[in-house]
Amino acid sequence: MRLVPYIHGVTRIAALLTLSIPIVWAPCVCEAQPAGDARPQSLADLSETPTPGVDIPDDLGAQAVKRATAGGLPVESRGNWGMSPHATPEQVRAAMEIAKVPDVPGPVEATWQSVHDNYWIPDWMVNGKLGIFIHFGLYSIPAHGSEWYEKHMYGDSAIRNWHIQNFGPLDQFGYKDFIPKFTLPNFDPNQWAEVFRQSGAAWVMPTAEHHDGYSLWDSKVNPFNSVRTGPHRDFIGELGKAVRSHGMKFGVTNHTIEHYDFIEPHNIPAGMKTDLDTPGYEDFYWTNHSNERLTQFMAQWIGKNIELIDQYQPDLIWYDNGLNHRVFDPLKLKVASYYFNRARQWGKQVTFTGKGTCFIAGGVQDFEGMGRVARERTDFTWMVHNSLAGSWGYVEGKTRAGSPRTMLEWLVEVVSKNGILALNVAPRGDGSIPEDQQECLRVIGGWLKVNGEAIYGTRAWVKSGEGALRLGRGQRYSAREIRFTTKDRVLYAIMMAWPEGGQAVVTSLPVDAPTGKPTAVSLLGSETKLEFSQDAEGLKIELPRQDPGNGPYVFRITGLQMP
Repeated sequence: MRLVPYIHGVTRIAALLTLSIPIVWAPCVCEAQPAGDARPQSLADLSETPTPGVDIPDDLGAQAVKRATAGGLPVESRGNWGMSPHATPEQVRAAMEIAKVPDVPGPVEATWQSVHDNYWIPDWMVNGKLGIFIHFGLYSIPAHGSEWYEKHMYGDSAIRNWHIQNFGPLDQFGYKDFIPKFTLPNFDPNQWAEVFRQSGAAWVMPTAEHHDGYSLWDSKVNPFNSVRTGPHRDFIGELGKAVRSHGMKFGVTNHTIEHYDFIEPHNIPAGMKTDLDTPGYEDFYWTNHSNERLTQFMAQWIGKNIELIDQYQPDLIWYDNGLNHRVFDPLKLKVASYYFNRARQWGKQVTFTGKGTCFIAGGVQDFEGMGRVARERTDFTWMVHNSLAGSWGYVEGKTRAGSPRTMLEWLVEVVSKNGILALNVAPRGDGSIPEDQQECLRVIGGWLKVNGEAIYGTRAWVKSGEGALRLGRGQRYSAREIRFTTKDRVLYAIMMAWPEGGQAVVTSLPVDAPTGKPTAVSLLGSETKLEFSQDAEGLKIELPRQDPGNGPYVFRITGLQMP
């Protein structure tokens, strides 16, 4: 079955805030949904102007905006630059000439219409529902503040002072000096893959390069990589091999475009000496800016993507919001046509994912954080990434695993609305995954072994749920909150809390409902035969009074007249 292609969207502010504040372990907190006619309807409503020479059909633009604003918050792009360098169309064209990307035979051309016409969301992603996101890199060594340590150690007074106290003055120990410390003595790719397999995840996507510009693969384009320096190991290659050997798909996240402006020299106190001008590190820090340098940087961005595609055949590629501006469309389209045509040669289903209106076609819409997800059931597949550890990258004293029950509530909420959940893991700088994060993943996997039929391969029902569909801050789920999924003419009613009094009521299934009368109701994981009845109030299921303690609780309902 052909599925409609999607793209990425979310607020720019969100990306900044969630990186620097702890994540609160709470139910999905959703803000009020704006009135339908108040939502942007076109790229023009978002102040997005197509780049000269790049055609964006009106219908594709409208679909992109619909997806990007499904969370009810301002779309991340809105014509602004976000974390991206302020490039011009002329510089973009020059970068493409320098990069000299080879043509790959295939039907996908470097136009949004062609990408749209040749794109299907991979079945493995639509059906898999759960994936693993990983933030890991040089910033995991200092493990302080956030994964934006490089930016803040130079530009933020508190982080800068902490760095000086712990590592020395900036001209004696700069960010580059973490490279020799990045040795990965405890990195075991097979052990990581086994933990991820135990979680029930269908795919894994680690950070191939974060905003700091250090590549975790064998790169010929970027000499500052984990094979030539640091651990002298191909992190992406080793982990990809292990993940695939454990039956999961493997992708990468690429934050390269955000690196050009990541360090902010203007925030360094006047007269303070640093290592930013150290000979030989110009292409590591990228603080020497000029028209020519920016063109070179974008050419490298293209080259890095081609390397990742050719060397590792990723099943998905995720981008951060730095690519959202329309000026980068020619770069994205060139890489997209190359990637999709190469995937046809491999015989693989692949996709991009990212935020905002980054991809007009060819990608799955991504939101950052549960507070920004679609507020209601959508007619398209989307993804949300959220951290199970209270931070994206590992931070000493801050990174801690949340409640597995909360993660499962996220998963149920997301899947009931046609979404996919990517849970972020934050390994230590030595290459080990903290035991509390491992245990959280195992508990999630244990629940899925019992209840996975209500998640994997399912689709959203005619409604996502009943009870409170958007919880306020501090609210907890009650037995009135039920979420729905469906598969093979079976309806799954997932109750978010155990009812007091020993009776569950599904108000969406009254006796006069067009779905008719069910023939059987069972509780997954229980052999107890359940008695049930229907009246004007709904389907009433008699239950033991004692909470079995393994929620959310999935009722399998058969015999209904399903749409």
